[in-house]
Amino acid sequence: MKTIGIVLAGGLSRRFGSPKAFAELNGKHFYEYAVEALIPYCDDIIIVTRPDFINRFPKQFNVITDEPDYFGEGPLAGIYSAMKNEEATRYIVLPCDMPYMNASLIGKFIEYAEGNIIAVKLNGQYHPLVSIWPHGIVKDLKNTLDRKQLRVTPFLESVQVKWIDGDLLAKDSTIRLKNINRQTDLERGDKR
Repeated sequence: MKTIGIVLAGGLSRRFGSPKAFAELNGKHFYEYAVEALIPYCDDIIIVTRPDFINRFPKQFNVITDEPDYFGEGPLAGIYSAMKNEEATRYIVLPCDMPYMNASLIGKFIEYAEGNIIAVKLNGQYHPLVSIWPHGIVKDLKNTLDRKQLRVTPFLESVQVKWIDGDLLAKDSTIRLKNINRQTDLERGDKR
């Protein structure tokens, strides 16, 4: 079974004030934490980003931008573009702005993969970009993008996503699944 990791690193980061992919925690860029969490379980990792960020990533990474027809249309476009770039049985998706994510949580998450999309929820909050997608969903994804329906959660609901409780994945899931949206989230942040 071929597994591809997808790191979504093309957001505008308006609230954060600078590109989150290149923000640092303990001397490492945020995107590096996502890559490290995925490496043990993936045959390849694709980083999807903006054209102006491509040269900021080291050359050893497989870095792409959105497919031209869906350029700049958000996370669904990024996921679709990665699927079109490299075919696999499944894709493990992570956003670049969860630097507390680790490989242990991903390993536990994979245990719940059954062929449909699975995603994480914790304390009533949904984390649709911490997810595993089968390749078979690519047609539905393209149709949704063609209709300009770009929101992730409604798409997932339309294809009957299975939500996995974050507490099943890690004892410290509240920290591991922390999404960094503002500089102050780091300043008052938790220690890795």
